[in-house]
Amino acid sequence: MSHELAETAPEGCIVGRSSDHADVVRAGPPEARGQPVGQIAPHRREAPFQRAGAGRGVGVEQADGDGRHPPSLARGGSALAGRVRAYVGLGANVGDAAATLAAAVAALAAMPGARLVRVSRLYVTVPIGVVDQPDFHNAAVALEVPAGATLELGATALLAGLKQLERAFGRRARGHWGPRELDLDLLVFGRARLSVPRAPAGESDDPAKVGRPLEVPHPEARRRLFVLAPLADLAPELVPPGWGERVRSARDRQARAEGREAVRPVASWAREGGWRLLDSSADGYPPR
Repeated sequence: MSHELAETAPEGCIVGRSSDHADVVRAGPPEARGQPVGQIAPHRREAPFQRAGAGRGVGVEQADGDGRHPPSLARGGSALAGRVRAYVGLGANVGDAAATLAAAVAALAAMPGARLVRVSRLYVTVPIGVVDQPDFHNAAVALEVPAGATLELGATALLAGLKQLERAFGRRARGHWGPRELDLDLLVFGRARLSVPRAPAGESDDPAKVGRPLEVPHPEARRRLFVLAPLADLAPELVPPGWGERVRSARDRQARAEGREAVRPVASWAREGGWRLLDSSADGYPPR
């Protein structure tokens, strides 16, 4: 997600970029590809950029089914089940963004305690705020992560993990709405509706956001098509706490406001890992 949706979280997220002329998607920085955060991969490998038909929200595990959020949490401050479904948005527009996002998906799946459930399609999206920069690539992932002793602790721990992963991918401090090596945003954390102080490790690199609390669901998500389109691939019927509308409805509303040119699906996630280019005849979003 990166056009500056930078309220992220620790333990799960995703995004990328693609080219119809690319034969491979290099998997980004070696220290971050498919390795637990803080470990260095011994060598680089390449993931094929295959061509496939349209696939919406191709999953590592098809646990989401119709996209409804499983009743894994209590509504209060304590997490009764021990695990929670979290949705993370990914974005990048520096270097080979598609490869970065593919590597980020693998790295998220390898985070301690996290289980990758589904991966959205990969979208090319127009920049917001600062338009004189390359297009972004965006995606989203569904993760099962530890709920923590309380939802507040679980969410802040996940945010810290996401920030650590951003730094492992070479994230640099830049101005608001500027280019991003990798942006990981915590969009939804179970049924939690939170506004809590961030731990130091979870502070944003954006000077405009330093000192702001972690807010879940992400306060800008329902007004950003580059977030809503991939999130709707994963959980179209989900009603995030406080929204009062389904993700699908929010996506359709924002598509009318921003225009169909604002987001374009270019690839789906292959079960063996990596992005598969969509056929040029594949349906895009919004539907025609």
